[in-house]
Amino acid sequence: MISDTKMLAPAGFQVLQSSLADFPKTARQYLNNSDRRFGHLTARPISSGFLAIEALLLDLTCGGGVILTATLPLGEREYPSISLAIPAAHWAERAVGDMFGVRAVGHPHWNSLIMHDDAWPLDIAPLMPDPPAEPGKRRQYKFLKVVGEGIHEIPVGPIHAGIIEPGHFRFSCVGEIITNLEIRLGYQHRGIEKRLTEIPWLHARYVAESASSDTAAGNALAHAIAIEQLLVIEAPPRAVALRTIALELERLANHVGDLGAMAGDIGYSVGASLFPPMRGMALALAQTLTGSRRQRWFILPGGVARDLNDTSRASLAKGLAELKKRIVDNVPLILQHPSVLDRMEGTGKLSPGLARDFGVVGPAGRASGVRYDSRTCFMQGIYPKHAPAPAVLESGDVLARAQVKKLEIATSIAVIEMLLDELPNTPIQIALPHQLPPSRIGIGIVEAWRGELIHWISTNEEGLIARYSIKDPSFNNWTGLAVAVRGNLVADFPLCNKSFNLSYSGSDL
Repeated sequence: MISDTKMLAPAGFQVLQSSLADFPKTARQYLNNSDRRFGHLTARPISSGFLAIEALLLDLTCGGGVILTATLPLGEREYPSISLAIPAAHWAERAVGDMFGVRAVGHPHWNSLIMHDDAWPLDIAPLMPDPPAEPGKRRQYKFLKVVGEGIHEIPVGPIHAGIIEPGHFRFSCVGEIITNLEIRLGYQHRGIEKRLTEIPWLHARYVAESASSDTAAGNALAHAIAIEQLLVIEAPPRAVALRTIALELERLANHVGDLGAMAGDIGYSVGASLFPPMRGMALALAQTLTGSRRQRWFILPGGVARDLNDTSRASLAKGLAELKKRIVDNVPLILQHPSVLDRMEGTGKLSPGLARDFGVVGPAGRASGVRYDSRTCFMQGIYPKHAPAPAVLESGDVLARAQVKKLEIATSIAVIEMLLDELPNTPIQIALPHQLPPSRIGIGIVEAWRGELIHWISTNEEGLIARYSIKDPSFNNWTGLAVAVRGNLVADFPLCNKSFNLSYSGSDL
């Protein structure tokens, strides 16, 4: 394994070249340490017809890691899968297969992930700029068939009764007990990653923050960090503080909304009616800060687009105090109610071992004993310097996921209160050059409200974005949901699903 000097990685990261044959073994050896974890896997066109398979391997002790890269020989369309050694990579390898027309040999469940057979020709590779004369073909999608006495299937979606995103859930059941769940997304693939290589980079933030609309602040921040790494610049302290407030308001609003939605899924009308207005209060605070309830167009490379004046600052502090009182008064109505506890406790359990194996992140991972919170190790806003202690439980059920969100609500409020009291008096943005530097890598890692969110940018020799890869936290956690519902009643699936509350669009990039 040797260093790759062609691409310049951000501080704390190193680009390492591996042979194709040694790629899985080298990745596994690096991760044979409890302080390291798998981040993401993608591919990058490096010259006409050539492709590199790249794995982002994170070192939590230094806030950096390794970008392990292996080049496919010209015309080669196969590489050895790492998913048997690193199960968390299994969706990423399938996405690479769809987008680049290559096959991960030895993958335990090789199937298309995003591209549907009736909409996309089997030999198309959307992210390969120079497809070979004889491109590889994707395998036609086949659902896993569960056999046995009394097994029956229940197909649900992709169109659902509620106003939610499209996704297909194929349940295999014995009576009312779920024995397997297969999840298929890809119904709203929008070409986000490809578009981010085509538009002027100064405008890319508008597309990047649209990857998942309920995580606009998280996506915008990850994009800004990656661009700032490419340019080797830092946002001013006041902008850093305002970015952090936006990130924590987004976490606060969504966690509060999730508690109310879980109450609704078990028919507890008190919780279902009390928590949506509190979510609305949090969104109103976000509008006071950014001008948008969803916090669009606020965080940008080099800083933020809008300052917080004294009047708005006082209004934000007052509104936060009112919301805090309502949350303190009302959370016990859900998390201490016997009927709610009866439905949540023991339902949808995800073991710590499986949560670690599949790389489950965010509240879902921490509810199953995974201590990872990227705020404790990667630069983002005021973190890791002022990172809160991760809220970690072990039981891994719906109740644990709700309790972790409750704890994180309190942490978000405390962080926002601190920052409003100690807002630095500096400019809110710095000027940016018109050109990105050539042959550089930028990696923005943010603890969004669902968990670890990664924006990974590589420029070519002309300083243009050659590859833009996004890893939404849901990309990790859909497998966690599929595993957690096994052995549960079909009627408990909506509650399990809502306790994860994953993004469809964040995976359909």
